[in-house]
Amino acid sequence: MILITGATGTIGRLVAEQLADTLPLRLLTRAPVRAAALWGPRTEVVGGDFDDPGTLRVALSGVRSALLVTANPLSPAQDVNFVNAACAVGVQHVVKLSAQAVTDPEATDLITEWQRENERLLRASQLSWTLLRPRAYMSNTLSWSRSIRAEGVVRAVHGTASNATIDPRDVADVAVRALTDPETHAGRVYALTGPKALTVVEQTEVLGGLLRRPLRFEELTIDQAKCGLLDRYPSAIAEALLESAVRLHLGAKGHVHPAVRDVLGRPARTYHAWAADHLDPFRV
Repeated sequence: MILITGATGTIGRLVAEQLADTLPLRLLTRAPVRAAALWGPRTEVVGGDFDDPGTLRVALSGVRSALLVTANPLSPAQDVNFVNAACAVGVQHVVKLSAQAVTDPEATDLITEWQRENERLLRASQLSWTLLRPRAYMSNTLSWSRSIRAEGVVRAVHGTASNATIDPRDVADVAVRALTDPETHAGRVYALTGPKALTVVEQTEVLGGLLRRPLRFEELTIDQAKCGLLDRYPSAIAEALLESAVRLHLGAKGHVHPAVRDVLGRPARTYHAWAADHLDPFRV
């Protein structure tokens, strides 16, 4: 039995879609009725909450491998609860979604330190583990869809800074390998990037070419970016994301790693390929 957390999110959903028809699969969610309606009879859906250790022990009982995706650095006990529950019920292997920023000594923001502590926690446990450290997802550019449709504009900070973003499908493909073949991937750490670092300006050009529509880029000031983030996130998270943007500007996110090719035996997908498959949200 494999358990997936975050099955309604980006990576968890993609992993679950791959495994739902091939292996016994259990999805952990805080909204089991809604998830069951979404997934139908292909999977087992169980209710549970990272903040409730008892529900985690029930959900993890009989599980061999688990994908751990947590998303709230303001609730650091969630990973602790999950790892403790997994150890208590005999889970063998955990594939943990982390972040590439943990390798950067200059990255000291809240989100990165939270992920570093989560990694330390898992490494120190009795569990077998695999760590996935993706760079930012190409799908994050879906946040531009509204302004592209309405104005033909992409707005962001540091538009000429390169970022080796990755297609979420590649992260999911690596996660599936690690979940289904833990003996091969135990103790491995995978830095996951796309095949080429691109700037936001270059991504805007890719989208414009695919849409056959002229798009323009407008640079946001830090204050403008901060206001936008504060509309969506608590202040502590917004500040962490702004710190991350500074490291982008300094060139910390442009390095390309070969792990996708090494694990999957094929190149990582390009931004052009991702965008070509996800054009509908950007169309007028």
